[in-house]
Amino acid sequence: MSFNKAGTSIASLADSLLESISEITAVCIELESEKFTEIGCYFYRATPVIMELQTTKYTPANALEILQSLSKSISLGKDLVAKCKRGDHSMSDAELRSTMLQLLGVIRRMGECLSLIPSSTFRGQEYAEVAVLSLSKEMLNAHFDIQVLHTKELESQMDMQAMEEQAPLELDLYSVSVEVSMNSSMNSKSYDMPLPIEYFGSTSLSSQSSDHSTSRSISLPKVAQYIEPLYETFYCPLTKEIMDDPVTIESGVTYERKAITAWFEKFETSGEIFCPTTGKKLMSRGLNTNVALKTTIEEWKDRNDAERIKVSRAALSLAGSDRMVLEAIKDLQTVCQRKQYNKVQVRNVGVLPLLTKLLEYKDRNVRCAAMELLRQLVVEDDEGKEMIAETMDISILIKLLSSSHRPVRHESLLLLLELSSTRSLCEKIGSIPGGILVLITFKINWSIDVFAAEIADQILRNLERNPDNIKCMAENGLLEPLMHHLNEGSEEIQMEMASYLGEIVLGHDSKINVPGRAASTLIRMVHSGNSLTRRIAFKALMQISSHHPSCKILVEAGIVQVMAEEMFIRIIHNEPMNTKEEAAAILANILESGLEHHSLQVNSHGHTMVSDYVVYNIIYMLKNSTPDELNVHLIRILQCLTKSPKPMATIVSVIKETEASYSLLEVINNPHDELAVAAIKLLTTLSPYLGHTLVERLCKTRGQPENLIQCPTETIHITEKQAVSAKFLAKLPHENLTLNLALSARNVVPTILQTINLIQRSGTRTSRYASAYLEGLIGILVRFTTTLYEPQILFLARTHNFTSVFTELLMKTSCDEVQKLAAIGLENLSSESINLSKPQINSKKFMTFFSLPRSLSVGSSKKKSVSLCPVHRGACSSQNTFCLIDAKAVDGLLACLYHENVEVVEAALSALCTLLDEKVDVDKSVSMLSEVNAIQHVLNVVKEHRQEVLQQKSFWMIERFLVKGGNKQASDISQDRLLPATLVSAFHHGDVNTRQMAEKILRHLNKMPNFSASTYTM
Repeated sequence: MSFNKAGTSIASLADSLLESISEITAVCIELESEKFTEIGCYFYRATPVIMELQTTKYTPANALEILQSLSKSISLGKDLVAKCKRGDHSMSDAELRSTMLQLLGVIRRMGECLSLIPSSTFRGQEYAEVAVLSLSKEMLNAHFDIQVLHTKELESQMDMQAMEEQAPLELDLYSVSVEVSMNSSMNSKSYDMPLPIEYFGSTSLSSQSSDHSTSRSISLPKVAQYIEPLYETFYCPLTKEIMDDPVTIESGVTYERKAITAWFEKFETSGEIFCPTTGKKLMSRGLNTNVALKTTIEEWKDRNDAERIKVSRAALSLAGSDRMVLEAIKDLQTVCQRKQYNKVQVRNVGVLPLLTKLLEYKDRNVRCAAMELLRQLVVEDDEGKEMIAETMDISILIKLLSSSHRPVRHESLLLLLELSSTRSLCEKIGSIPGGILVLITFKINWSIDVFAAEIADQILRNLERNPDNIKCMAENGLLEPLMHHLNEGSEEIQMEMASYLGEIVLGHDSKINVPGRAASTLIRMVHSGNSLTRRIAFKALMQISSHHPSCKILVEAGIVQVMAEEMFIRIIHNEPMNTKEEAAAILANILESGLEHHSLQVNSHGHTMVSDYVVYNIIYMLKNSTPDELNVHLIRILQCLTKSPKPMATIVSVIKETEASYSLLEVINNPHDELAVAAIKLLTTLSPYLGHTLVERLCKTRGQPENLIQCPTETIHITEKQAVSAKFLAKLPHENLTLNLALSARNVVPTILQTINLIQRSGTRTSRYASAYLEGLIGILVRFTTTLYEPQILFLARTHNFTSVFTELLMKTSCDEVQKLAAIGLENLSSESINLSKPQINSKKFMTFFSLPRSLSVGSSKKKSVSLCPVHRGACSSQNTFCLIDAKAVDGLLACLYHENVEVVEAALSALCTLLDEKVDVDKSVSMLSEVNAIQHVLNVVKEHRQEVLQQKSFWMIERFLVKGGNKQASDISQDRLLPATLVSAFHHGDVNTRQMAEKILRHLNKMPNFSASTYTM
């Protein structure tokens, strides 16, 4: 076996033995029996010896054999102890006695194994050799009175014993009898020499940890200090403590420097000074360093510190109780405070993995103590920090930041602060998910915990040394580091920060604060000749300008002139990127922000964004072959400019005179949906000014207009392009017969009706574009109702029963726009009803002449009656003549009069007015409307709305009711108490038509003198 392989076997076997001993000791404690506690102590006391074999520089040749032999004994002991634990209440006396005898045999065999360790293992540590031999001898001679006592009896016995007398403290791990010479014949003025344990009294935490352990908990054995004897000369006669800086005075007695100096100060006013030990009068205050004693004490402390570290390490490995762990950590803290090199020793014996494991310990005081010791081990020690980072899962520290226990949070923050001071660890800390977010939360909530906020701020400052951490901070709302490095960093750092700024999604507060600090730097980077720098700056500016409130700051920084120059002036030769697209996107964002377009100056010649110079340049770029993305932004700019009258006129003129409209119409078929949508939206905006021109050119475009209407299989598949396409067709001039015939010829109506039914069944909430698509489709149906004079269109409306379709939409849809469009469609259809109704033949002679003889006539019960419309004076139906009465649409229209949307109310009134037109039988119509109390609905419109157009239509209908409705209607109208005041107000403030109608009604109501006046007709 090679040396390395043997060393690995020894290390792994030793770790296994230490773990088994830990388990045996824990079980012995649980059994709560004095005998088992004694057995557990034997096993535990073998721990330092095993660790010595594991870590010694002088590994004996038979080390592996010794450990293997120990492994057999310890494994047997583990099985025996576990057997006792399983059957502690059911084991018979004979079984218990047999088990105890076997355990005694195990301990003696362990003693034999320890005796095989050669002296060469302990070079330079003679006392350790004596200690191991002493432990071996004690194990070989082990003997305890085996009495059959069950657990409850043992517990009772132990409790009684604890009440009668205090158990003696075990003072030596190895039970080495070492006599410390104590001079009992000291001077009468001297103090009694303290027990050696007083030097190590600070290692006990029993007073602080009473809440975390029971009376039977095993505490850390206070034994390290006894591995080598103490000498009386180590102690200062004044402090009774071991000296750090021994000095000898004139009397020959040695003291601690600080103590004797304080003693001398008592005699400042007195001329005589006496030795505090001998009482001898001193002639001099001189202090001479006792170099030999100081060196001896230091060497003694070093040797004992090493042993204390080993014992504490064993206690941490055992972790038998909270108290034991806390005492071990406290002892290690004391050792590390004494000498810097002790930290190295602590790390070398494998304490770090044990401490990191304790970070998840159940007791929070243990967790705090473990983090405090870890921090102590890495202060001003980069190597130690690297070792901890390799050993510890830093995510555990991040998790502890969320602890409900404030000390735990503070200790984890302090440890993170130490670790973050090393540049190499900043990346590791920042990469922990949620870590930076938690630290930022501490920093922001300073009013809750000031200490935590300050430490978190320091940690974040340390983490700034890693650029990725700065990006993470910005993503979590802390933009200060990114802004600082963007403005103050090197060119390389500025590029990196600008790149992050273009990638991250900023929160609302961040979007407000960033532009003011970043705009100047980013614009300066745009002017740079470096292509990569320019690309990064453009991307960041696009991100910032997408937040509309930020655009004002960008404009003040001069971004409009820079972007206009990029678009219209800059000539690109060998540059690897085309910045026109980014510049157009930024300009579009600024225009969409709502800033006044005429105030946005684009160059030094006085041109602004509304100048013809800008419009002509953009349309020229749009007409020429350009990338789709650039075209999207160019169209966005034109769309924004249409909101201002001057550029709108220029756009209309240029598009009408050039082939630009063809370019826009061709874009509709582009597979790039964003581009197609932008083009259709612009065409929709221009349709009131270029409607007939667009229709003419649309119908000449391949695949149009039918491709603008598609039937989705499901409403969830409705796209924005489908919605805006339908809206575009609906907004084009309704009376344009060319487009209506083209749509009819392409048989689009069945597709439209099928899609309407699909949307009605599924609801408009299944897609964000469903409502807009539905409105567009209904708008297309309405456009057919304006050209019913064309036989082909009339046939279409009758075939698909448009009247019923609009009536159903009016009554079953809650969408305002749909109800308005349905009412408009019904108005258009109803206007044609009088022309389509067949007149009634009302001649008795004619009927008699053509009547059949009674014997040949069919009985009246079998005669089919013909429905005659009293309003339209002929045979009517909803399908053929579009009669609103036959379609039962009147109730729906009256209900719309209570709508909050003025446009819906206006459309409904307009449809109802068709039933009171001069061409129809107004008397019959008024009578029919009176049956459904229509006048009260109209009066409610007058009461609720003050819009001029609604008043005109309402007054016109009221006047018709007063003229044709007789006294009954006049009485009902005159009883409305609010009507006269409304009429007077309209008479005083309305336009000419409104005043004339108000005057007429007031005369009918005898509110004004009745003299002849011209009749006003709708």
